Amino acid sequence: MSLIPSFFGGRRSDPFSLEVWDPFRDFQLPSALSSENSAFVNARVDWRETPEAHVLKADLPGLKKEEVKVEIEDNSVLQISGERNVEKEDKNDTWHRVERSSGKFMRRFRLPENAKMDEVKASMENGVLTVTVPKAEVKKPDVKSIQITG
Repeated sequence: MSLIPSFFGGRRSDPFSLEVWDPFRDFQLPSALSSENSAFVNARVDWRETPEAHVLKADLPGLKKEEVKVEIEDNSVLQISGERNVEKEDKNDTWHRVERSSGKFMRRFRLPENAKMDEVKASMENGVLTVTVPKAEVKKPDVKSIQITG
């Protein structure tokens, strides 16, 4: 997998991702035109594979672990979701700029067959969610030597 984004919105060919490519994802819309707090919809996630596990890290600044859900669907799809609530407005406040986003988000990843779904662990520290999916050991085939005669 390439770590260099392509010219087409950073789209990379990822056989495990279930997200649909959105060609307008990286365009900035004026706040009057954007849907309510849509920027938080695509939480950024890094996925690396070690010899022992698949490790996913998601940047979720400002969220508490109680506001995030990690689920496994159909024993093959990892789903990370949550919601950041809109800050309460006070009638006496004057807002000069609103750039921090809020709203719901969801990311889904199809995990490979060697993932141990019953041993998935998740932790959250300083706004970074870490999900560790251990890998099953690859069984080496039994090899039997045959003596050549003649």
